[in-house]
Amino acid sequence: MSGEISRAPLRSLLFVPGDSERKLLKAEASGADALILDLEDSVASSRTAIARELVLEYLHAHRQRDFQLWVRINPLSTPAALLDLAIVAGAPDGLMLPKVDSAADVARLANMLDALEVRDGLAFGGIAILPVATETPASLFTVGSYAGCSPRLAGLTWGAEDITAALGASSNREANGEYNHLCTLARTLCLTGAAAAGVQSIDTIWADFADIDGLAEEARQARQRGFTGKLAIHPGQVEVINRAFTPSAEEIAWSQRVVQAFEASPGVGTLGLDGKMLDMPHLKQARRILSTARILA
Repeated sequence: MSGEISRAPLRSLLFVPGDSERKLLKAEASGADALILDLEDSVASSRTAIARELVLEYLHAHRQRDFQLWVRINPLSTPAALLDLAIVAGAPDGLMLPKVDSAADVARLANMLDALEVRDGLAFGGIAILPVATETPASLFTVGSYAGCSPRLAGLTWGAEDITAALGASSNREANGEYNHLCTLARTLCLTGAAAAGVQSIDTIWADFADIDGLAEEARQARQRGFTGKLAIHPGQVEVINRAFTPSAEEIAWSQRVVQAFEASPGVGTLGLDGKMLDMPHLKQARRILSTARILA
């Protein structure tokens, strides 16, 4: 039921604490493809009610916008989640759902949204869902379950902190800065699960917001491996992420040559170009790059 991405891919998704008017205003100028107005981890429990009010006001005040507005609600396993869904009246572009165990959580939230959109007079199916698919131990066994779970499914993303804490590990990275085996597994499962479901794969945050070079390298690596976007925690990270997930002029030019070469030789499964042998996967990748470039343009 979920399928190929039909709207512009989200390269950068910037978390903004839902209880901070100052940070909400600052985030608007970040250039992020989407802001994630947070009602979960970045908001103290004593301020969650205030955050809901501010987020709903912000959504109503920004019905016309050049960027998407998403809301991270609390896990469905908590009473706070039902209270968070009051923000549906503000017509966000989507909801980020944390700490899911399987696609059943997405289906459950989708059923709730079906009723809430009718109640609030919103376009049916207009609110998408982005689950954080690797934050619980059980979730690592079910990342392949999302294909067909709901037409609202817009992508999969993953998180390193919660799964690390759940397993009692002291860190999610090795001494050399690379992810440990657990997080490497979670990251790979997220990528392959998204591909199996035909939706975007969104890489997790880079926590050291002052280390822009480290972010640039991790974003480059993530795109090279197949991710289509990345979460951000600071406005200063957005430009680096957008650049990493935007096809370069060189990529576009090469992709055009690959497509033209195959079009000039209809029916051929392999051909040579600049001393390299190309086949159907190369053509598929070239077309994907050109499609992404056209959408982003």
